[in-house]
Amino acid sequence: MRSMKNRQHGMSLIGWLVIVVVVACILFTAYIWAALAWSYADGERAGWVQKFSRKGYLCKTWEGEMAMVSLPGSVPEKFLFTVRDETVAQQVNQAIGRRVSLYYEEHVGLPTSCFGETGHFVKGVKLIDDMQGGPLATPPHQAPAAQPPAPPPPPRQ
Repeated sequence: MRSMKNRQHGMSLIGWLVIVVVVACILFTAYIWAALAWSYADGERAGWVQKFSRKGYLCKTWEGEMAMVSLPGSVPEKFLFTVRDETVAQQVNQAIGRRVSLYYEEHVGLPTSCFGETGHFVKGVKLIDDMQGGPLATPPHQAPAAQPPAPPPPPRQ
């Protein structure tokens, strides 16, 4: 006759560990989704994009640096940003050296740099016209294009 004392009731330790790991993964995934879905802040910043490159060993993201000048002659403030969308990355690449306005969303609490090195994710790019009414602003490190010489006045008779 078999003894009932050696019979196990309920789940084993391994079963409980599997449940704890699965629940932890679900909670971690929900946290990352929430951190990426809701932004802490959003806004626009204007300046000249001076650095833009694709970085990362495993998770490749576009990382950039924009110089923002508030007054002529002042030290520019640097705005570090991340771009995750390829079409926006192409727009930023085309705008390097021009004055632009970047629309961004700030996401805080992301656990790794796999989502981006910064919390500022650029969602849109807009070129800014020059103050003098020219087609585009001239970057501070380049001289404006030379104007063609005026035609000579007609001879007097």
